[in-house]
Amino acid sequence: MKVKICGIKTVEAASHAVEYGADALGFVFAESKRQITVFQAKKIIDELPEHVWKVGVFVNEDALIVKEIARTAGLTHIQLHGDENPSEYETIGLPLIRSQSVRSQEDLMKVETIKADYILLDSPPGKYRGGNGSSFDWEQAKLFGHLKSNIILAGGLNPKNVRQAIAKVKPIMVDVSSGVESNGEKDLLKIKEFIYNAKKSGEEK
Repeated sequence: MKVKICGIKTVEAASHAVEYGADALGFVFAESKRQITVFQAKKIIDELPEHVWKVGVFVNEDALIVKEIARTAGLTHIQLHGDENPSEYETIGLPLIRSQSVRSQEDLMKVETIKADYILLDSPPGKYRGGNGSSFDWEQAKLFGHLKSNIILAGGLNPKNVRQAIAKVKPIMVDVSSGVESNGEKDLLKIKEFIYNAKKSGEEK
């Protein structure tokens, strides 16, 4: 089971997450309490090993701006979390992660029409797109990962419920932000516990 820790803002949080086994780190360039500048992200990314995904999270940003941010910061993946058409971002030349909010089975059916390298299933947006700490009904996406080999699960995950979520949905990766925070900042113990529990779930038969 692969794990993405999103909303990274410090070298400390990034380095510890990687040390604990994180496969991907997310950097939010959209309006959010976790928003980061391109130069702040570059400073962190420059310290990371090559194998770790460096994912830029964008909401309805112009493709040319996304391309420039990706080049400057050293991103390896682009996450589209708004109303974008992924085809407009293909010229960036990086793998695309497209988010899909899940309220109903109809929302899951939309996944069939999404042309992206990875599909991120998330809870409906609150004040911001993503990172709101609420989950959707995983029963709606039960075993969805068996139907699709590129599903990333997000939305309301935390160290205590991640095993249950993985067992229900069977994604290839889980994505967490607020679920590993305390008082709005990344909690290193929660990150460690989350990654441990997620990886153990992936090993269970």
